[in-house]
Amino acid sequence: MKRLRLLTLMLLISVSGLASADEEVALEHIQSFLDFATYNEGAITREQLASTDLSQIQFIDTRPAEQYEMSHIPDAMNIDWREILTRKDEIPQNKPVVLYCNTGLASSKAQLILRLSGYENVKVLSGGYREWKATEDTQ
Repeated sequence: MKRLRLLTLMLLISVSGLASADEEVALEHIQSFLDFATYNEGAITREQLASTDLSQIQFIDTRPAEQYEMSHIPDAMNIDWREILTRKDEIPQNKPVVLYCNTGLASSKAQLILRLSGYENVKVLSGGYREWKATEDTQ
């Protein structure tokens, strides 16, 4: 857990362009995380969710507020992926969390940030909201 927090800090320093000699150490820690990640690490499909009580899951829409307001998964909260660190205290750690955006790209970034911050209960909706909506329309 402490290693992931240190890794997150180093990642943020590295990404922000403020890195110096610690950049290489941060990259080594990131690589060690990636060495153990599986290809579909942290992804979940609509089909896998079909047999789950959705009220037990916290859905988080990582799209901008304007898109969320137009349409979203019922009971989902909206946290733009760029705000995921500043609002991480709003994200429960005691129940499953499923992040989504339109396709899965932005929510995957948010999921990586949360995982590096110590959250282990976060998954990304494979195919994003577009696939969710398409599946919902055919049911």
